[in-house]
Amino acid sequence: MDHRQSFFNYLEFEKRYSNHTLISYKTDIDQFTNFLLSQFELEDLLIARHTHVRTWIVHMMQNDINAKTINRKISALKSFYNFLKKQGLIKKSPMLKVIAPKVGKRLPKYVESEQIQRLLTDELFEDGFSGDRDGLIIDLLYSTGIRRAELIGLKEKDVNFYNNNIKVYGKGSKERLIPVSKLLLDRISAYLNAKQEHFDDVNKEFLLVTDSGKPLYPKFVFNKVKRYLSKVTTLDKKSPHILRHSFATHLANNGAELNAIKALLGHESLAATQVYTHNTIEQLKAVYKNAHPKAKS
Repeated sequence: MDHRQSFFNYLEFEKRYSNHTLISYKTDIDQFTNFLLSQFELEDLLIARHTHVRTWIVHMMQNDINAKTINRKISALKSFYNFLKKQGLIKKSPMLKVIAPKVGKRLPKYVESEQIQRLLTDELFEDGFSGDRDGLIIDLLYSTGIRRAELIGLKEKDVNFYNNNIKVYGKGSKERLIPVSKLLLDRISAYLNAKQEHFDDVNKEFLLVTDSGKPLYPKFVFNKVKRYLSKVTTLDKKSPHILRHSFATHLANNGAELNAIKALLGHESLAATQVYTHNTIEQLKAVYKNAHPKAKS
């Protein structure tokens, strides 16, 4: 069997990576494979050396591929060669001598809390099933910080009205419980009633469905979020992930413990959550600059 396919099977069935992640890994490794063939006439990935990888990195940089994308591709190759090593197919990974390019730190963009409140309280959503669903999409993404894929995968049975929480299946099918407010539960209840009235044969498996009763899909959610965020913010990027950033940033700005934010977001590493503390620091700097007499001297 092709070593690449064995690796992809490992990611899919043992690591249980999402389809989106699998596609990214396959694309990155296929690109490296094609580069080796075109530049070095090298067909066997097992005999690739660190010099080949470095040449590929330089090639990408010369073609204006940003450092973040290059680092993702390097990460994919590291995982691939670590897999080959564990399988006993190579003795040493060629990635050991590869240094990833530095990525400039960028603070996550987020929607101001006042803008979010305006979005959720103003009558921006139409009456009836579609409006109830659209409002719930925005509210769930912001009030829970779940990812778009997690939102799409929510089932009706995942909502626990008694314990005030929802069950979410994150990356690698890891399960976590997220507490939700009574206001959000009331919104879910109203939506479920509208859903029951709107469809003769209602889909009771997936919580959120399209106007035709089918499960949501990524582009559908993206378009809805972009449409409604455009009504309240001038941010260039208006994606579902912006609402996730907003959820985490607002928690951090209001003093939530970092480990609690980590658990709510479903992050594996605290390092992934720490970026939200930078927004808090920037906020404190702004308060100091505007309020302290010495800051203006």
